[in-house]
Amino acid sequence: MERTSKDLISNLKKQKRDKSLLFLDNVKIIKDALPFIKAELILTADGKLPFEAGDVKVYKTDAKTIEMLADTVTPQGIICVARMEKKTLIVPKGNFLVLDSLQDPGNMGTLIRTSVACGFEAVFSVDCVHITNSKLIRSSVGAVFNQKIYEMTKEEFITFAKSNNLLLAKCDMNGENVFAKNFEKNLGIVVGNEGQGVSDEISEFCKISLSIPMKGNIESLNAGVSGSIIMYQIAKENLI
Repeated sequence: MERTSKDLISNLKKQKRDKSLLFLDNVKIIKDALPFIKAELILTADGKLPFEAGDVKVYKTDAKTIEMLADTVTPQGIICVARMEKKTLIVPKGNFLVLDSLQDPGNMGTLIRTSVACGFEAVFSVDCVHITNSKLIRSSVGAVFNQKIYEMTKEEFITFAKSNNLLLAKCDMNGENVFAKNFEKNLGIVVGNEGQGVSDEISEFCKISLSIPMKGNIESLNAGVSGSIIMYQIAKENLI
């Protein structure tokens, strides 16, 4: 174990500003993420690791440096600096999730975590907040690392969807009752932007429109909640 140098810390500060690296500061998330990420190094304030890190280089530093690089108010005395390797784009063979221009990292993390819990094979992140966002990672409780997530532009996704004849169902308050419908396999659930819903470009390609029946004059639910309910309803036969 080596001690950090001024040059190393200066370089890490720069890369954090450029958002070219992940800076994970939660012990559980780091432990769960290590099999799925390319860890560059680990910084620790007390010179100890509460998990096995394999051949990842470990540096001892001071608590002030940890606090400076961490994204949480009360970091746990450890920072894992890593990169997320880009996934090879493949056509899903099961259900999948499409996130259309979501900007709230909490919603994104919730939906990614739910997609894993429901056995959805992949997530297409279309013009959304970047998956390395620290709040997104925390709200997914690390699920972002063991899901196939493809970050794409709208044009790239539409081209891919058309060329592979993907079956898409958008979440829309004027759609069919999700609890009164049978579903085909290999279905893509599209959750739209928090304020605008599913974009016109992707909406035109959706053959199905789904809604959640509600009482109390409530027109819609939070994107993370509504998307999760619909995913569970579609996946329920495989979960019971």
